[in-house]
Amino acid sequence: MALPLMDRFLQYAVAGLSAGSLYALVALGIVLIYKSTKVLNFAHGDVATLGTFAAFALLSRDHSFWIAFPAALVTGALASVLFYFGALAPAQRKGATLLGQVILTIGLALIVQGLVVYTFGTEPDRMPFPLSDSESRKVGPVYVSELALGTLGAALAACVAVYVVVQRTRLGLAMRAVSENLMAAQTLGIPTRRVLGFAWATASALGVVAGLFLAPALLLDPFFMLDPFLKGFAASVLGGLGSLPGAVAGGLLLGVAESLAGAYAGIEFKKTLAFLVILAVLLVRPEGLLGKPFKERV
Repeated sequence: MALPLMDRFLQYAVAGLSAGSLYALVALGIVLIYKSTKVLNFAHGDVATLGTFAAFALLSRDHSFWIAFPAALVTGALASVLFYFGALAPAQRKGATLLGQVILTIGLALIVQGLVVYTFGTEPDRMPFPLSDSESRKVGPVYVSELALGTLGAALAACVAVYVVVQRTRLGLAMRAVSENLMAAQTLGIPTRRVLGFAWATASALGVVAGLFLAPALLLDPFFMLDPFLKGFAASVLGGLGSLPGAVAGGLLLGVAESLAGAYAGIEFKKTLAFLVILAVLLVRPEGLLGKPFKERV
């Protein structure tokens, strides 16, 4: 029996929120690094892929998800921390330009891609996961899969954790100080390198969480995070590259716009209409939904 019109709308909206929550996690990581270092990290999706494959390696050997999950987070975080202290921080000390630093992240992306392809091959595979994408539960008037519910719950928990750390802890205060004025933070005795290393680790862990909950709905291959990375990047621009709440809002809005466009305008217009929404918002607010207007002093 066909669902009533409003129930169908809610069904598509919930599906969009589930996808949008993944975009929001990716966007949060992008914005967290950008706020801290003003660097756009083009290796974000590939590091998330590396962490996801680490979990895949453990799950396919019958290890518990509760072992694979933290191992994946640590793998992604460690890769970014090693990159920051081993490549980016030395380059910054030697006066590398922002463009040069961005190119370093592209180099990291290529290295990680090669490592994943060499280790796991290019054949798509199924990701073992404790939540099913086919088993659904009725929540009010809509049906939501176990995986979608888990995705929403994980995204909410991750966003709350980031908020608590950034807004309610001394470490978060140090992160905000570093993002506002690096030189002043150093003058005040804040260990800026360690703070920035933590920011890179946290951002990558957020990307890995997105990868872990996306992989069971797709076939896992070394490039499966490319599209979510682009969507997360678009969401971060939509919400405002300097705003963590904006990253979440942009991701959710993009996910819902995509879902509704695919349902009502046709699947071929799914991505087109979603990015038209971004274009329309940026024409009205070039700084993004929650970004602050940029004022250049002369």
